[in-house]
Amino acid sequence: MMHRRTILIGAGALPLVGCKPAVSQQVPIPRLDFTELEQRFKGRLGLAYWAGDTTNGWRFDERFVYCSTFKMYLAAAMFVRAQQGLEDLERQVPITQSDMISHAPITGKAVGGTLSIRALMKGTVEESDNPAANILLREMGGLDAMRQFYRDIGDTTTKVDRFEPEMNRLDGDKDTIQPLQSMSNIKRLLISDDTPLNAASKAELLKWMRDTPTGKDRIKAGLPDGWTVAHKTGTGGYGPTNDIGVITTATGHPVVIAIYFHGSPESTPEGREQAIAEATRAVVIASGPV
Repeated sequence: MMHRRTILIGAGALPLVGCKPAVSQQVPIPRLDFTELEQRFKGRLGLAYWAGDTTNGWRFDERFVYCSTFKMYLAAAMFVRAQQGLEDLERQVPITQSDMISHAPITGKAVGGTLSIRALMKGTVEESDNPAANILLREMGGLDAMRQFYRDIGDTTTKVDRFEPEMNRLDGDKDTIQPLQSMSNIKRLLISDDTPLNAASKAELLKWMRDTPTGKDRIKAGLPDGWTVAHKTGTGGYGPTNDIGVITTATGHPVVIAIYFHGSPESTPEGREQAIAEATRAVVIASGPV
């Protein structure tokens, strides 16, 4: 496990936000170092981002419990299944009391009735509905099918071991992801030309990620005016606080970002979110006007 490691890939150097050198020169991209932030907010931060020709990060190859951030990948997997003719997104699924676990803002109101696969996908991305995620995992064929989705997009390292809510509990490397791998997955799905998602699927998924009311004090809080984010949060009550997605700069360029913060028992929920916001501000400065 590499501690306090940073990466810098790509030869291009971009000017810093707000910096206008008097002479024609470029300012090197800063190598990210979040030692002070980790000490101040009492936790471990993992981050990776991509902007233009540059990839940079901090603890990018360490493992973090992903919590509900996986639900964005789950929805993407369901879109791919539908595109392959393996699923009908309008298929109605019975919602029963036995499906209910904590945090069921969408499925809880539907007990005794049905919801479409698409409605379950929307609920798990926008509202982070836990029963919806478990139902989708069940309907797609279980954890093996979710694991295979990661492998199919080139991710050979992400662990898929448990359903909600057990997956949020720290237990070795179970249900963990590496920030650089997560960033690469997002880029493959939502940016790259070789994405397995067709245009309609990608647009719908991005809309849900933009419309989510969650995480206003995380990545969103670290963005300048005119910058937006399509994202998915994840939270564990004992410390993990995560946010991943695609930032769009004021000039319309994408910045892919994955941030995982695992707070210690001495950290606070507000501090964990602030750590993500401050790390985002550092990325904004480092990525420059891409």
